[in-house]
Amino acid sequence: MMRLNRLFFSTFAASLLLAGALAQATTVTGTVTNKTTNKPAAGDPVVLVDVQAGMGEVAKATTDASGHYSLKEPGSSPYLVRVTHQGSTYFIAAPEGGKPGDLTVYDVATKVQGVSVEADVMEMETDNGQLKVTERFFVHNTSSPPLTQWSAKSFAIVLPPDAVVDGVGGQRPNGLPTTIKMDPDGPKGHYAFNFPIQPDDGEKDTLFQIAYHLPYEGKSSFKVQETLPADNVAVLLPKSITFSPGSGASFKSVPEDPNVQTFVAKNAAPGQTIEFAISGTGSIPRENQGTPGAQQPAGMGGQDASADTGGAAPGGQPGGGIGKPIDTPDPLSKYKWWILGGLAILLAAGAAFMLRKPAGAPVTAGAAPVDPAPPGYPVSSTPAARSNALLAALKDELFAIESEKISGTISAEDYAQVKAALEIVLKRALNKK
Repeated sequence: MMRLNRLFFSTFAASLLLAGALAQATTVTGTVTNKTTNKPAAGDPVVLVDVQAGMGEVAKATTDASGHYSLKEPGSSPYLVRVTHQGSTYFIAAPEGGKPGDLTVYDVATKVQGVSVEADVMEMETDNGQLKVTERFFVHNTSSPPLTQWSAKSFAIVLPPDAVVDGVGGQRPNGLPTTIKMDPDGPKGHYAFNFPIQPDDGEKDTLFQIAYHLPYEGKSSFKVQETLPADNVAVLLPKSITFSPGSGASFKSVPEDPNVQTFVAKNAAPGQTIEFAISGTGSIPRENQGTPGAQQPAGMGGQDASADTGGAAPGGQPGGGIGKPIDTPDPLSKYKWWILGGLAILLAAGAAFMLRKPAGAPVTAGAAPVDPAPPGYPVSSTPAARSNALLAALKDELFAIESEKISGTISAEDYAQVKAALEIVLKRALNKK
């Protein structure tokens, strides 16, 4: 999963960077299809967004009766094509070389049958009197006909009442991670997201990620409450922390990574309270991820992973239907390394680098506000510093795949694909310095 996420990041970044290099006032055309009705999406606004100018809108169109649109690229910047259907937005990187910029949209409803949580994954570690938690919700939308669930409260969660939120992110199917809005929703610790839950796209679903911390004096008790049916509730801990299950559900240990404990409870109902306690201190080791001796998750080969990230249907990564019996190989193996490997931070860093406005760049009238950098991404004040940060990340990734090649943990085909994609982005970034 790590190398496939790496490939997605690299190829997506390459498409944006190379599009900027090759576009010379070309025309982007395509067709927007409504997958809810399987008909052309007529009358939807389509906008060409300039990635390097604060996500400014530089060209606009409206789909005709056949769902067709046409947009003129005014220059050589990397662009995104954004279509809005019933208030919900959908993006693709502006295609190059005359390729069609086709998009898929869905009708919107505030409540959709077929939305559930595949996994609520809590990664916990301690640091200087605090318990740091990164919680990720992998949310299915298997509605039929497919509909996007979207409202001011598209998805609700319950955190510990004393949790201090450090950062919030989201990722649509086939999207990149981005910071999103989370609003208080009733009692303390209750929150809701104003973020669309789009239908699963093949093996990709919607991700919500919340980083928060709690005061910690060596032990703590938790009462987890799901707001949707949840196939799996998982707790990941360093080996030095003791886990004690409580009432509400039966946790089972799932051994996979020799450096991390994983405990999983199955089939949590909405409103059900699941209790557990932890004691001790420690951090989850990440230096061994992807190195010889670390177990490789099964079933990952050939999977086209997203980040937004995104952030799913039967099979592979988040959204891959992990409802296997608990005594089979790790039910979280389909995305365990994505959870632990820090790929979300890398992908978010790449997205932030590409989407942030360069210093001195003009802001087009009507430009949408730029999202702040995702949690964990150090915001640099100059384009040069941001470029150096991206270069460092790319070089680290190249070094990592060389190490995996030597250790035999990556296939020859995957190695060739990942390296080629990374080298394209690296060369392009070097040329821009």
